[in-house]
Amino acid sequence: MSYSFLRIAREALRGGTGWSRAWRDPAPKPQYDAIVVGGGGHGLATGYYLAKEHGLTNVAVLERGWIGSGNAGRNTTIIRSNYLLPGNEPFYEHSMKLWEGLEQDLNFNTMVSQRGVLNLFHSDAARDAAARRGNAMRLNGVDAELLDAAQVRAMVPQLEFASTRFPIKGGLLQKRGGTARHDAVVWGYARAADRRGVDIIQNCEVTGIRVEGGRVLGVETTRGFIGSAKVGLACAGHSSVVAAMAGLRLPIESHVLQAFVSEAIKPMIDTVVTFGAGHFYISQSDKGSLVFGGDIDGYNSYAQRGNMPLVEDVAEACVALLPQSSRLRMLRSWGGVMDMSMDGSPIIDRTPIDGLYLNAGWCYGGFWLVFRPHHRPQRGARAECGDAAGPVRQRCRHR
Repeated sequence: MSYSFLRIAREALRGGTGWSRAWRDPAPKPQYDAIVVGGGGHGLATGYYLAKEHGLTNVAVLERGWIGSGNAGRNTTIIRSNYLLPGNEPFYEHSMKLWEGLEQDLNFNTMVSQRGVLNLFHSDAARDAAARRGNAMRLNGVDAELLDAAQVRAMVPQLEFASTRFPIKGGLLQKRGGTARHDAVVWGYARAADRRGVDIIQNCEVTGIRVEGGRVLGVETTRGFIGSAKVGLACAGHSSVVAAMAGLRLPIESHVLQAFVSEAIKPMIDTVVTFGAGHFYISQSDKGSLVFGGDIDGYNSYAQRGNMPLVEDVAEACVALLPQSSRLRMLRSWGGVMDMSMDGSPIIDRTPIDGLYLNAGWCYGGFWLVFRPHHRPQRGARAECGDAAGPVRQRCRHR
């Protein structure tokens, strides 16, 4: 069903008895035209756009848990396109434009909030770097404003401007950046894909990839074998594990990235702020909680939990930037498993196995890219795979 104001009003009067399930819970078919492994943002977006843009409806998206249980529900919700290099900027700006029309496209409230992303700088050299990035953005038609300290103070007066160690000298602002509700994004994609005939199969873990004569035949799952001549992998931090089922070795390490939420407070920050003196970023959710995060944990892991030294490091950065946050209680933290490539370059390409496709290596940047498979990435965001016996090698630099 379509969501609308009239529909909501009608169901309110009826006690909500007319709502149906957001998407079906079908049993897997024995054969599909295409299978997407991974029910996160990239996997569901791939299934949706295959149906919408290409008319391919006999598609299955396989998720080993439930929709929203993986990295899609474990991030800090930031969306932006404030990149520097020529290959990156048009690519992420294309995604930013998709975000701006996503709610109308999906007929679902993904809570996209273009509240702005403000990157602070604390030295003259950092100001020059911010000016260079801003100029590159504007040359590519992307909004960017270089703010001095007085403009930053007027925008976010709560920041610590008196620090002698990290004086705030200004910031680079992208007003069109902001946040989106992470679980609403995957729910919206799942619902929209389901309406176009795509099967969303939850609690269906892939345990093997069947390959014969250099061609993919389908996937082994906990719910039996599912055949398809086209299989796409969008498994984030588990990309290496799943690709190894087909004999591929990826240049990817899996690391935990922690995020944190404070207790709810009155509105304090109406934008996204990043700390220029350390890897720290913060915003405020609609519920009033401060949402923040920092660096990845420095060791390889597939666990969705982090270590205490990183918690301390993020808390120190939070208090240095916002001293009043020292009085808040931290309610919870969580960890997502990042697929970290060696140079930060994502891999979006065919593999040496005919019919097997790979979307991996997004590092920190997976959530804020709305992935549409028919869009050809620019130079700098593409990669190609090597021979099946050797490691996958990347073609272009991302940073």
